[in-house]
Amino acid sequence: MKRKLIVAGIALTALTLFGCKKEPAAETATPVAPAAQAPAADPALVAAATPSDFDLRSFAGTFSGTLPCADCPGIDTTIVLVGDGSYTLDETYKDKPDGNHKGDGNWTAEDSGTRLRLDPNSKSDEDRLFEIVGKNQIRMLGKDGAPVDSKLNYSLTRATAQ
Repeated sequence: MKRKLIVAGIALTALTLFGCKKEPAAETATPVAPAAQAPAADPALVAAATPSDFDLRSFAGTFSGTLPCADCPGIDTTIVLVGDGSYTLDETYKDKPDGNHKGDGNWTAEDSGTRLRLDPNSKSDEDRLFEIVGKNQIRMLGKDGAPVDSKLNYSLTRATAQ
């Protein structure tokens, strides 16, 4: 009887020791867009910026332009990026009654300062992504973060100081 208990104890110890293997941590891959899809961001801006040292205050400003619209002549868009990481958005859909849309939230720089994310306070609105082309230009990206495959102009330019 003692022998059966000893064998059972050894078996239980072996199961405990060898059955509790740690699973290797899953690796997460960061998707990288091919360089040929879109012009590269301003090299001086990229070289000077990483997520930890991107200077929100120096990049902050007002960007505006007319973005393409599927069922109207365009969307007059103004984004005000504030140095504290907040933003306001004002969109006017041309030739649409009640075509005004206003929003606000927080913005961050991603991917070593080459991409901008607008995170709206209204959780019914989706995040928006923009490529930081240079200090004076941002370009709207698709929902997947890739450049929009179109010949239309998806860029907003920095407003000059008055």
